[in-house]
Amino acid sequence: MNEFPAWVLLLALFIILILTITAGVYLWKLKKLRLQQHNEIERQHEATQAQRGRVNTSIQVIAKAVGSEDITLTEASIRISMLLDSLDVDPAVNTEFSAFYQLREATSHIPFLEAWQKLDKQEKRRLTKERVAAEARHQEAVLKAAKEIIGRNF
Repeated sequence: MNEFPAWVLLLALFIILILTITAGVYLWKLKKLRLQQHNEIERQHEATQAQRGRVNTSIQVIAKAVGSEDITLTEASIRISMLLDSLDVDPAVNTEFSAFYQLREATSHIPFLEAWQKLDKQEKRRLTKERVAAEARHQEAVLKAAKEIIGRNF
């Protein structure tokens, strides 16, 4: 029976020790990386929730202003519908508050901001008349939707 020399056994033990230490270092690095990933996911989740909170607050502010002279029904409908879209709400919510989307669609051809400023007075009057008529057609539904959306969180 051939016996291994002692140095071979020592070398084998040394290699096993080195491999065990290496595996331990990699496991420690992996645990640290997973912890960093978990913390980053938590930070992203918190940031997303904070953004949703700000959007929900904006929806509430706009909805409470509907019916006042602070904002037109068209502007409120555009803003609320776009904010709801940014939250990627359930399609049932879009259906429930379809009045905002309907008025937005009815007035979507009317330019705003810089494009509005570039229009001549006659064109502005004509488009304002169209907007007011569309608001009159949708007024009851938009006012009702604005009242119903107050206090809701999406």
